[in-house]
Amino acid sequence: MVVRRGDGRLGLADARLPEPPSASGLAVAGLLPALYPEWLGDRSFTRTHGVRFPYVAGEMARGISGTALVTALAGAETLAFFGAGGLLPHEVENALRELGTRLPERSPWGVNLLHTPGDPALEERVADVLVRAGVPRVSASAYLDLTPAVVHCAASGLRLDRQGRIVRPRAVFAKVSRPETAERFLLPAPAEVLRQLVADGRLTEEEARLAAHVPVAEDLTVEADSGGHTDNRPLTALFPVVAALRDRLAAKHRLGRPVRVGAAGGLGDPAAVAAAFALGAAYVVTGTVNQMAVEAGVSDDTKSMLAGARVTDTAMAPAADMFQLGAQVQVLRRGTLFACRAARLERVYRAHPSLEAVPAALRAALEREVFGARLEEVWSWTRAYWTGRDPSELDRADADPKHRMALLFQWYLGSSSRWAVAGEPARRADYQVWCSPAAGAFNRWAEGSFLAEPRNRTVTQIALNLMQGAAVLTRLHQLRCHGLVLPPEAYAYRPRPLR
Repeated sequence: MVVRRGDGRLGLADARLPEPPSASGLAVAGLLPALYPEWLGDRSFTRTHGVRFPYVAGEMARGISGTALVTALAGAETLAFFGAGGLLPHEVENALRELGTRLPERSPWGVNLLHTPGDPALEERVADVLVRAGVPRVSASAYLDLTPAVVHCAASGLRLDRQGRIVRPRAVFAKVSRPETAERFLLPAPAEVLRQLVADGRLTEEEARLAAHVPVAEDLTVEADSGGHTDNRPLTALFPVVAALRDRLAAKHRLGRPVRVGAAGGLGDPAAVAAAFALGAAYVVTGTVNQMAVEAGVSDDTKSMLAGARVTDTAMAPAADMFQLGAQVQVLRRGTLFACRAARLERVYRAHPSLEAVPAALRAALEREVFGARLEEVWSWTRAYWTGRDPSELDRADADPKHRMALLFQWYLGSSSRWAVAGEPARRADYQVWCSPAAGAFNRWAEGSFLAEPRNRTVTQIALNLMQGAAVLTRLHQLRCHGLVLPPEAYAYRPRPLR
């Protein structure tokens, strides 16, 4: 209830007051309807995907957002993506079989398709797995341009209904951090890519024809300063630019319903989530905070390290999958030496044409302080890995000493994330933990509440509290804009057990 106080200013009173407001010297100025978390964002998102909230738990590579996490959120009518990045096709197939047995039909869930420029064949094989399995939603991430694999996922199965409307059996979520990349997903797939997919037998002529009339993406996630691969863009600068681009392209190309635009990156507390919705986000995507969830597929040791993170406890480090391209990932700095050790390897790689050209003293220091083994032994492990995955990389290494050095250094970069997932005590100082400042924001907000206790940090409680808190703060902001007087403590929404 909105009431006018004796001093003429507006304030709030409980509509269930035991006596009429006039008896308390208050005059009723109006009644406010409830604002529910379900009402934030674009309601077409919840209708289209059959979910309760415009909220998504984004994919985390190597199955960190695994079957347990996806299943838990599906049970709460909330969408989550299985993190297939870094997994081989047979591992993805195993996860899909498990999800098939755990989830009822039409449950909200999806799987990640990670762009792998160094191994396009792997990307295509994973895409084939997703299409064959009938995965209902695919989150495409780390793309700079469209590839046949992601177009295959978007166009496969397109058909017309009885009213002549194009039906999409599979929704593609595109995660982007650059307007030029967003544009590729906001428009129909290029004709040459569609023609090649038809020629390869991966699309029918009818599917390719229909794909020329719909954007590649059903939903577009603007990813700001996030854990893992990131351009470190501020959401407040990036989101409006991409949203305006979406509107211009939809009008210019007469694409019918515009692609929904969501927000991700740095969303660690209700204030950040509310801010994303205030920018106009149709939905929000969380990532780093879910690594601390009970259901996250990462070691308790890593979760404990994340629970101690502050907003300043992150660093940029070389990316394992795009090392030679100079790509970086955002990782946890507190409690691990990975970032500085990985940067050291990058400096050595840039400064020398081969391992043999590295001074003996420096080689010995790398063996002792980074690899924990002789370089000859590390190369034997590296060779065994690529023999099973892609022997052509070894042919390149034999012909190019610089490439051989890159593969050996990538052994450390790739192994460090596996050590963090598995919880290898002997390699704790080398854990690579993908992390954004959102972890620190979450820890500050949860301090002293029931979510400070690790066993209470279920992925569902994290989601419900973030959304409930965002709804509370959104309503408070509306009231403030209408001149209501609100005490500072009103904005301190605290986590609580929710259902």
